[in-house]
Amino acid sequence: MRFSATTVMIPDYDLEETARLLAELGYDASEWRVRRIPSEQLDKPYSPWGNVKNDLTPEKLVAAPQALVDVSRRYGLAIAGLATNVSADQTDDIRRIAEGCAACGAPFFRVGAPNRYPGDGNYHDLFDRAVKAYKKAIEITRSYGVRIVVEIHRGTLTVSASLAHRLVSCFDPKDIGVIYDLSNMTMEGFECARLGIELLGPYLAHVHAGGHSPIPKETRPDGEVVWGWEGVSLAAGLMDYEQCLRELKTTGYTGCVSLEDFRALPTRDKLAEGIGYFHAVAARL
Repeated sequence: MRFSATTVMIPDYDLEETARLLAELGYDASEWRVRRIPSEQLDKPYSPWGNVKNDLTPEKLVAAPQALVDVSRRYGLAIAGLATNVSADQTDDIRRIAEGCAACGAPFFRVGAPNRYPGDGNYHDLFDRAVKAYKKAIEITRSYGVRIVVEIHRGTLTVSASLAHRLVSCFDPKDIGVIYDLSNMTMEGFECARLGIELLGPYLAHVHAGGHSPIPKETRPDGEVVWGWEGVSLAAGLMDYEQCLRELKTTGYTGCVSLEDFRALPTRDKLAEGIGYFHAVAARL
């Protein structure tokens, strides 16, 4: 089993520094962030969702895809995939990223649905809209020979393996896959690991792992507790990662398990802790 990290969680390192650090710590691959920095964040401190040191935009990827290939080869890292935040209805960016994805040999790039759920309308209407958008996106990406992936994520139409499967099963698994996000499923859409893995089958393209634990946010006058979620280490989180990795191994999964850790801790410390945990668990499987 191979282990990677998403560079979305590494906002304070540039391209070379990121690859060097991941290789030094023992990662097998990197899931590269390809996004534009929000204009209002350009002069702000580095953060996963704001300003970043490794400003790899869709335009820069297309202009110089070999830079990503070269730095990955230099440090012995595979390219696990591209962590983009493009939506299925953003056809210009879909085409741009598909070209870059093909040029650098990345196995996939992430594409979100046009609308989130709940909040943007009725589920059935949003689902139909998403299917139409992904169909148009795939018409573009297929011409480049690249695959797109849908992420299991809270606050979306695909909060579980079964809901993600309902969407992607409208298409050929050669064209679209699923990021099996165990961290997000901790908080919403939980299903047992074996069920999700078997259901997704050929659509299973990638795995995300992060730690979360429920915490009481407040207690109302009537005694009712309002719960929230806190980011924690993989070992301390609610998800049984040893069981999940065992199921992935048993079912023959050969892709990457990618660390996502957005706690306000030093980047090196989080990455070192994560790969240490992965290796310890893998040794017991």
